[in-house]
Amino acid sequence: MSPEPFDDRDGTVWLDGAFVPWREARLHVLSHGLHYGGAVFEGVRVYGGRPFKSVEHAERLRASARELNFALPYTAAELDAVTREIVSREGITDGYVRPVAWRGAEQISVSGAGNSVHVAVAAWEWPHVFADGAQERGIRLKTSRWRRPSPDTAPVRAKAASLYAIGTLARDEAEAAGFDDALLLDHRGRLAEATGANLFLVIDGELHTPVPDGFLDGITRQTVIALAGELGLTVRVRGIDPAELALADEVFLTGTAYEVQPVRTVDDRAFTVGKTTLRLAEAYGELVRRTD
Repeated sequence: MSPEPFDDRDGTVWLDGAFVPWREARLHVLSHGLHYGGAVFEGVRVYGGRPFKSVEHAERLRASARELNFALPYTAAELDAVTREIVSREGITDGYVRPVAWRGAEQISVSGAGNSVHVAVAAWEWPHVFADGAQERGIRLKTSRWRRPSPDTAPVRAKAASLYAIGTLARDEAEAAGFDDALLLDHRGRLAEATGANLFLVIDGELHTPVPDGFLDGITRQTVIALAGELGLTVRVRGIDPAELALADEVFLTGTAYEVQPVRTVDDRAFTVGKTTLRLAEAYGELVRRTD
């Protein structure tokens, strides 16, 4: 059975301050954000009907917009309230919320000045990114020919739609080759991240993760680093060469959608879904499902 298309569903979407029927949530084909990449977005996971770190995601959405030189007409508190309302309206138990903001269609020159700013929030049930069992057996990554850009060539601190074009190219090629996702290097040739998740290596019982100076410092990444500290694990944030994968016993990814996702292979190199990864996955699962 094919998945339900995202443009033809029942339900509602919050668009520019009002809840509208899902199928009527549209933008004009000449929207500046569509033509020139002037769009930012977020992903918020829902556990047991409760959005996790919704305020932090709303704050990052606003910060991403500022990086692209436009301002959102809603506060983080207002966006958080909308997120909780749409989760309730749609009856989401374990799912995903997608806030997105973009420049409108008042003018179509490269300059974005003078365009209105639009904001939408949608939510749907989505328990897992990968197929069932992926968190137990791990996923397969292929090192991509595409790289994350230098911070002086792109707004790398923003969760900008334009930057995800790199991830799309990389993941399409990886999946076509039989892998689950792609591993991207940064502009210096060091390890960076997957197409939508941050990277961790376990070397001699310690966590090693790349410096997020050319890619997004994920909210889940920050959460897992904090959990590692609570578990007494050492975390080393540093530049990591691809050759150092040979030193790792375990590799895993973190992200809002990915959660703590073990990796079983990178190219032809195999890794164990080991105790450190599983401890962090368990701790993260307990954290996001707390009711207090």
